[in-house]
Amino acid sequence: MIVTRETPCGLKGIEWLLSKFTTQNRCNRLAWYKGGILALTYMSYTCYHMSRKPMSVVKNVLSRNCSGLVPPPDINPNDTNNQNWCEWPPFDRDNASALLGTLDSAFLFAYAGAMFLSGFVAERVNLRYYLALGMIFSGICCYLFGIARPYEIHTLWYFILVQILGGIFQTSGWPGVVTVVSNWFGKGKRGLIFGIWNSHTSLGNILGSLIAAEFVETDWGLSFMVPGAIMGVGGFLLFLFLAPNPVDVGCLPPEPPGYRKVDVTNSSDESSAIEDPEANHSANNEVILRTETSPMLVVNRRTSNSGEDKPIGFIGAIRIPGVLEFSLCLFFAKLVSYTFLYWLPLYIASSANFSAKISADLSTLFDIGGIIGAVTAGSLSDYTGMSAVTCAGMLSLAVPMLFLYDSFGSINIGITIALLILAGILVNGPYALITTAVSAELGTHPSLGSNSKALATVTAIIDGTGSIGAAVGPLLAGLVSNWAGWHNVFYMLMISDVIALLLLSRLVYRELHLWNQRRRAV
Repeated sequence: MIVTRETPCGLKGIEWLLSKFTTQNRCNRLAWYKGGILALTYMSYTCYHMSRKPMSVVKNVLSRNCSGLVPPPDINPNDTNNQNWCEWPPFDRDNASALLGTLDSAFLFAYAGAMFLSGFVAERVNLRYYLALGMIFSGICCYLFGIARPYEIHTLWYFILVQILGGIFQTSGWPGVVTVVSNWFGKGKRGLIFGIWNSHTSLGNILGSLIAAEFVETDWGLSFMVPGAIMGVGGFLLFLFLAPNPVDVGCLPPEPPGYRKVDVTNSSDESSAIEDPEANHSANNEVILRTETSPMLVVNRRTSNSGEDKPIGFIGAIRIPGVLEFSLCLFFAKLVSYTFLYWLPLYIASSANFSAKISADLSTLFDIGGIIGAVTAGSLSDYTGMSAVTCAGMLSLAVPMLFLYDSFGSINIGITIALLILAGILVNGPYALITTAVSAELGTHPSLGSNSKALATVTAIIDGTGSIGAAVGPLLAGLVSNWAGWHNVFYMLMISDVIALLLLSRLVYRELHLWNQRRRAV
């Protein structure tokens, strides 16, 4: 490694140790750096999702039926004033489901609104500082929600404010980690790489559920405080070790500077980018322009030697072919996924009469299915080259699977397990593919020409639009379940998947048409 002033201090320390005790060639070190980037970004977004999950688990104890529980000695359950003794005010009212849905919406609407701004900021800042600070402040917000338990905080607006702040700080995660990974890895097998890497979403949900379930029936405050503390530690690790760009550690990028989608006729550009020592020397000189203590708010460096690249605007990003269709599709796909994320433990508890801990543990099966679905969708996308067709196929199967889960999911534990895993595969597969490989592909679309500064913006627009759906879904689920029952919630989810499928119809037709042309040419 060529140590520069931009190299994170943690990597400088590792490099010093390696220089003293080992001798490694450059190729081995590049592989280690790529592995470290995958590990750090994987850990980072696992923590982001881990800190979101406790809310869905703790709902079971914030508002529940106290009749089957043994009250403490100082509580008389026959007293009309004490009939809700086991609940946590202000969620001890008849409209508790609506209030809990309001908390979800406060977080998710703040997340969706701030996400659009986050993409613009991410293109213009040092991503190491951006992600590290985002994780630390997100952890603080999660911790603040948990301290309501020991400090006996019962003010609704306190919970809403913490959720809003948490939603804003959480937007630092997705545009940041997708951009960092795309900076380090080329386009080959991108769907498979992102599919495996995107399992951090489901793993974070699983860890968040298990940690929250461990404390939910004894001290639900710890269900938030422990993930919040882990989140803060993760942010500090990113500050020490994350190198957002290969040039930060003296490495060449995996693809030609500024234009990732190389035309075959111009393939000599790629070889010149790799072999030209002058270009390498220039890139290294560019790295030294900023120091470890430089301000955070500077333009995020790229490897292009020209100074003409400018971060793309919102309108320019929307005009990229496919961005609008995939954004609107993700609105409905994420509506379904996040309804499961925030309400599944409560639904399992109410439909099958399981305890809060068992319901939380069972809900992790949906996320295990999500890991399988992400890898499957990424592999199919790589093999066929048709992302829209892959998403449409999984969405078309998700609709009958949701109907089967609603109808037969509570018959016995075996059927519950099987249907939860299958539903997770089909619901989370398209969502994972759109937010990772598709976003990265569109952010480096040939229509951008030599401008490479669009990835975080495109990612933020797609995920931000999806996040609006993620905010609407849990809110509607709380209202519909309270007034019309859970069956109608599932009908809402099935309709959403059908709309998502229809929104992809033009892209599906275009991909199938191109595939047919290639097949005839052969």
